[in-house]
Amino acid sequence: MKKLASLVLFVISLSGFSQILNPVKWEFGSQKISETEYELIFLAKMDHHWALYSQFVEEGGPLPTVFSFESSADFELIEALTEAEINKVTQHDPVFDMVVSKYYDTAIFKQRIRVKSSEFSIIGNIDFMTCDDTKCTYKPDNPFTFKYAVETGISIVGGTQISDLELTENADQLLYGMTPDSFSKTTVECSTQSSSLSQDIKSSNNSLWTILGLGFLGGLLALLTPCVFPMIPLTVSFFTKKDGNTNEKGGIFKAILYGVFIVLVYVALSIPFHLLDSVNPDILNEISTNVWLNSIFFVIFVFFAFSFFGYYELTLPSTWTNSTSRGEGFGGILGVFFMALTLSIVSFSCTGPILGSLLAGSLSADGGAWQLTAGMGGFGIALGLPFALFALFPNMLKALPKSGGWLNTTKVVLGFLELALAFKFLSNADLVKHWGILKIEVFLGIWILVFAGLTLYIFGKLKFPHDSPVKKLSFFRVSSGVLVLAFVLYLGSGFRVNTQTQTFRPLTLLSGLAPPVGYSFLYPNDCPNNFDCFKDLKQGVAYAQKVNKPILLDFTGYACVNCRKMEEHIWPKPAIKSYFENDYVLISLYVDDKQELPEDQKLTVKRLGGGARVLENYGHKWAHFQTQFFQSNSQPYYVLVSPDGKTVLNAPVGYTPDEDEYKAFLECGLEGFNAL
Repeated sequence: MKKLASLVLFVISLSGFSQILNPVKWEFGSQKISETEYELIFLAKMDHHWALYSQFVEEGGPLPTVFSFESSADFELIEALTEAEINKVTQHDPVFDMVVSKYYDTAIFKQRIRVKSSEFSIIGNIDFMTCDDTKCTYKPDNPFTFKYAVETGISIVGGTQISDLELTENADQLLYGMTPDSFSKTTVECSTQSSSLSQDIKSSNNSLWTILGLGFLGGLLALLTPCVFPMIPLTVSFFTKKDGNTNEKGGIFKAILYGVFIVLVYVALSIPFHLLDSVNPDILNEISTNVWLNSIFFVIFVFFAFSFFGYYELTLPSTWTNSTSRGEGFGGILGVFFMALTLSIVSFSCTGPILGSLLAGSLSADGGAWQLTAGMGGFGIALGLPFALFALFPNMLKALPKSGGWLNTTKVVLGFLELALAFKFLSNADLVKHWGILKIEVFLGIWILVFAGLTLYIFGKLKFPHDSPVKKLSFFRVSSGVLVLAFVLYLGSGFRVNTQTQTFRPLTLLSGLAPPVGYSFLYPNDCPNNFDCFKDLKQGVAYAQKVNKPILLDFTGYACVNCRKMEEHIWPKPAIKSYFENDYVLISLYVDDKQELPEDQKLTVKRLGGGARVLENYGHKWAHFQTQFFQSNSQPYYVLVSPDGKTVLNAPVGYTPDEDEYKAFLECGLEGFNAL
């Protein structure tokens, strides 16, 4: 009681100043929910260092913010008035000797109403108390009026209206408690760390070459299918014999041109994605992690798998084939182009599933549309190269194995691979939406069954339509079966437990393919390697300030392959692990998290390249934070900042698989922190 009495006297003593002192400015707005429901919005803007207290304050503490409405039969209040969590700080207050909640910079309050007549006014008042470090003021008389008419909806009377522009400009402060302008960079330069630019370029180049190689491998697999392989000798012979002996060079030129056009056809498939990428840098990540798209991919890939098993055939519309076939009659270079296009269409039943895998894999990788172009280019090169090569060296055609049952066997094997990949896409949807269906135990169990089935097929214990009888197991077939069986045993080793982290041991070959080992029924954990971490920026920054430790901002994703590789193979290293446990506060921000944001955080924000977007989920929120504050949209992306989150300590890095380089990056951050 003494404390409360002292506070009251303190506030009264400042009442003379309250006529002049006005550190809180109120603005008003509304949002239409339906024909009869509206949301009234109250935006408080506080001067620097001033705080506005929450509605919910325990007795004996500061005076709460109170909204009152004059009762009226013209409208009714729906539920209680809500206050946004944005800029809310809940901590022990030494003045009142209790935990209180208050807002800095801005605060948003919302009240839903239901209208009951065609025209009326909503009249009310706001009582609030606000304090800075040295003084407080109490403002009991802050009236507001909203006017409603059927024709115009709700309008503001005698007050300042919130504009969309103001909300957009304040979005960064509201969402993150900071703005890009508030960021600064330390002057410390570390000789142990290379520049982020060079690392990013190196990582990007390595990634492109990797995707190109994977695309080439996919093209080689497509060559060994019944749809493509028999076409090689037929097409090459057609070109080399068509012009006769007098124009042998012309035939070779057309065969080479035929291969080049195949490459161009597949590269052209990636062009639309470059256009999408230029409009919105996050669009490819949005596509690759879209819940419904991944679920559709799952269904399609299962459909592809059973097609490869021989239960039905996939074909594109016959009109497409007929149209391109007619184009072959033009002759010359144009005719060759249409021949290449026809091959791409008629071979779709075999190449389509492989292309689908390549498409989905490229979109989920860092690098945007260029990853897809590299993958498509590699696929096209593998398909087109044999036609050019055998045209130059026709004698090599004799060395080609004859078509036979082995082509169908290859197709069935690809069917098992498609079936395994199908569950990868379902896993993506499960992770970003937090369904909890395909956790690590279930995923590994399904893959064990799929590859065990493949083992049985290779050894002739399983048969599908169109399979030739296996009279004798060849050396190649036996060795392939043994390799697949070894992979099944390897999958089983994923159930071993790491006693130090209390998680399953990650499988190196499956990093990014399988769910994180912490996504588990038996050994669940929210953070990699059971480290302490935060998944909310403001909470993490508040904790870092409390313990006075620098922050490691980890821009990551549930479906990010390279993120899992870093978390499972670099972070647990003894030389790296100690930094996470002792020196840094880890804040992991998932840019593909599809969990919806609270209504008060679904703000309209400006894009870095122009235009605007509405933040719908947490992935949008953190992706916008990364692009707006650090001009990057790649994952993983690591930024070391000061405890208040406003000073970048050194050059950020992306995927850094070298332990020494990553250690140098962390050491450099500590040097920057100590120099502050």
